[in-house]
Amino acid sequence: MLSFLFLLGLHIACHGSIIPDFVTLNKDSEKYFYFPGDGDNLLHFVNIEETVDVKFIEELTRGPRKYSYWLFTRENPTTPNILIYEDTESILESNFSKHKDTVFLVHGWFGNGVNEMNLMLTDAFLKDGDVNVIVLDWSSLATKNYVTAKRGVPVLGESLGDFIRWLNMMDVSFDKIHLVGFSLGAHLVGNAGRTVGGQVKRITGLDPAGPLWRNDENKLRRTDALYVEVIHTNAALYGITETCGDVDFYPNGGSSMPGCWFNVCSHSKGYEYMAASVLHDHLVGNECDDIEHAYNDECFGEVYPMGNSDLKKFRSGIFRVNTGKVFPF
Repeated sequence: MLSFLFLLGLHIACHGSIIPDFVTLNKDSEKYFYFPGDGDNLLHFVNIEETVDVKFIEELTRGPRKYSYWLFTRENPTTPNILIYEDTESILESNFSKHKDTVFLVHGWFGNGVNEMNLMLTDAFLKDGDVNVIVLDWSSLATKNYVTAKRGVPVLGESLGDFIRWLNMMDVSFDKIHLVGFSLGAHLVGNAGRTVGGQVKRITGLDPAGPLWRNDENKLRRTDALYVEVIHTNAALYGITETCGDVDFYPNGGSSMPGCWFNVCSHSKGYEYMAASVLHDHLVGNECDDIEHAYNDECFGEVYPMGNSDLKKFRSGIFRVNTGKVFPF
């Protein structure tokens, strides 16, 4: 008999129906679980034996040209310039500047280019600095079943890496690139960084997806960029539990966030905390001896800021940040 971890509370899903807010604690041997959609904040049923759309994934190998790269700058903060891989004119005719820092935003499962995560982070980064923000809309894959989307993440990550390499060939320095990914998107940006030999300056993984990733060699890891930061907001449930960055932050213990009744809410706090930290750079944590101390709020080491837009971050370790309930926390 399958065993499930039922969590406190119920998640109100579409059509007014109610389903338990739970997953299977990242046990790859379990056959069924629910996982939240980034674009709708609803729980979607997952059967790990669902048919993988192999034909669709094979089409991904045709490269970055298949996906949209939306550029936002202070000159066009709400209407994107569309950048096309290996189309130099699309760069020259846009507001892109190779002299500015470039932030890539990558959504999660069931997300899209105009979902809350992308809108919130685009606005925050442009208010914080005069940068290029490039949103990768990978919704055509992200709206496939979970196992197909997961299978396609390394392939699409490699395509994003090819796009970054192409920009680098046009004198865009790897030292000016920051990759930010949420949930499945965190593993995607990890694969992108790996494709360019870990040379991008910084990756920030926002509650990297947990189910089916624990033992996967394609998950986000600390060597995927010169500096990898991970913010865990629903560890062991929708997010991954273990450390996987140079620095791993476990705000409020990393599992249940203040003001959240449901784990979907805690999962989403990853990008909300990031947006708040980019705007205010005020979420500061204490270093912990280990994850258990972070969970139990027994961290008394040196302080270091979580999130923000700084491309010169350097501290490593495990940190706990205590936040408020309401933005900017």
